[in-house]
Amino acid sequence: MNYSIDKREINAMLRDGKTMLYPTDTVWGIGCDATNDKVCKKVSGLKNNPSDKPLICLVSSDAMLNRIVSDVPEIAWDLIDESVNPLTIVLPNGKGVCKSVLAEDGSIAVRFVKNGLLQQLIHNFGEPIISTSANLHGNNFAKSFSKIDGVIKCGVDFVIDETNFPLGTNKPSSIIKVGASNEIKIIRA
Repeated sequence: MNYSIDKREINAMLRDGKTMLYPTDTVWGIGCDATNDKVCKKVSGLKNNPSDKPLICLVSSDAMLNRIVSDVPEIAWDLIDESVNPLTIVLPNGKGVCKSVLAEDGSIAVRFVKNGLLQQLIHNFGEPIISTSANLHGNNFAKSFSKIDGVIKCGVDFVIDETNFPLGTNKPSSIIKVGASNEIKIIRA
């Protein structure tokens, strides 16, 4: 496993269906190409996620968000614009991503990365990437790389270290569910 990967290689590896362990805008995450069903299933399996637990997508632009959500409710745009801290928004009518990203009702959890090296990575890759915390299902997230379970570390194809991408807030994002009629439900504050 490669612990020090050159940023230029990341896109090629993601396109080849590889999984990564990386510092996100929140906590350490496991990621992959959100449009590759086989690799998304691998990520869910690595975490021991139940089959009905969807994965979160990271996007880097309005255009990318519009490609994976049929009709983004207006209030969602306001939430994205106004959020200071990382915010995951569950939106109706996801599309263009693998099935394990979508909930049973067709909704999709999306986090808009607004700046920094992670935003550049997603933008350059040109597709949404998966972001799920680097822990086994039911366990707490690791507050540092050294605390990540060895099963996770050995189960991914490559690791992006913090010298390439600094870790974000070191706490999970807030989650808000937005309905088609702009109704809001706070899932995690």
